[in-house]
Amino acid sequence: MTLPGLTAEIGGIFLGSVQNRWDGKPPSAIQKDPVSGPQTITLTGFSEDAQADLTVHGGAEKAIHHYALDHYAAWQGEGHMATGTVPAAFGENISTTGLTEENLCIGDILRLGTATVQISQGRQPCWKLGLHTGHEKMPYLFQKTGRTGWYYRVLETGAAAAGGRITLIERRNPDWSVLRVTRARLTRRASREDAEALADLADLAPGWRQAFERMAEGISSEDTSARLAGQY
Repeated sequence: MTLPGLTAEIGGIFLGSVQNRWDGKPPSAIQKDPVSGPQTITLTGFSEDAQADLTVHGGAEKAIHHYALDHYAAWQGEGHMATGTVPAAFGENISTTGLTEENLCIGDILRLGTATVQISQGRQPCWKLGLHTGHEKMPYLFQKTGRTGWYYRVLETGAAAAGGRITLIERRNPDWSVLRVTRARLTRRASREDAEALADLADLAPGWRQAFERMAEGISSEDTSARLAGQY
């Protein structure tokens, strides 16, 4: 299904390196800084970007993280973020206005500069987000609000730059918005019918499909202590 017309300017591209940020904690590359000019996009994301622990961050299914600038006003209005905070406060690689979890769907294919990318999953926030933002409850607030951003897998390599365009070129799963799927995944609340459908959704990242398969089998519990309490 082709759905032309949904497009946005790339407000910023943000890349980072692995750093020792916090005493007694593992290193992190969540600090992302703005870059200018064309940035090469490989099958695992921007060539100049890094992730500290590839067992839980980065890789082909989480190559690029996109976050809606639209949400910053809400975070600030709710008192969870200082006024004037700018991207990439959440460690995102791309920021835009007008593209959100509500109007994008799992499996959407977009042209990012000269590259082609596909939405693979939402974001499961971890403890590093709390330390990075200075708000220990931020991982839980991400889950509560569904304002998590989303990840891309790279279908065709290329390059992108701030000021360029990102454009939706194909919508494959119109019933499965990023918000709907991410809320179901993070709350672990989904009907058996929905869980079965998502377990079979080929465009969804394998790890998420497996989680929905467990939900479809009636297993709704999940140990999130490592992710939220600082074990990785």
